[in-house]
Amino acid sequence: MSSSFDIVIDSKYSAGLARFWAAVLRGYAVRPYDEAEIKRLALLGFTPDSDPSVAVDGPGPTMWFQRVEALVAGHNRIHLDLRAKLRSDEVKRLTALGATVRDVHDQYTVMLDPEGNRFCVFDGYSCA
Repeated sequence: MSSSFDIVIDSKYSAGLARFWAAVLRGYAVRPYDEAEIKRLALLGFTPDSDPSVAVDGPGPTMWFQRVEALVAGHNRIHLDLRAKLRSDEVKRLTALGATVRDVHDQYTVMLDPEGNRFCVFDGYSCA
């Protein structure tokens, strides 16, 4: 039985989408690049800003953003649900980061990240 997991998200621009989600989620950050990784990327013709596979680490699962040339359009088969103490404030913050509002419901708001991936913001998180 598996004891841990990562979340992998296909993207057009891995570094940009990774930075967006690192800013969205409390305690998450893009994994730092050391000199060895920068050299490895350079040998492949990449920089940290064009890295085709970017990790975002935090208190939960690692999120990986991997570049995929042909993204499949349509409804996500998996998405993130976020909980916020005050949903309206969180929606404003996420919009400032580059998200857009798709539709608003009584208990949640459906949003799109900068690449059009759906996610929801729910009422009900109690900040400590």
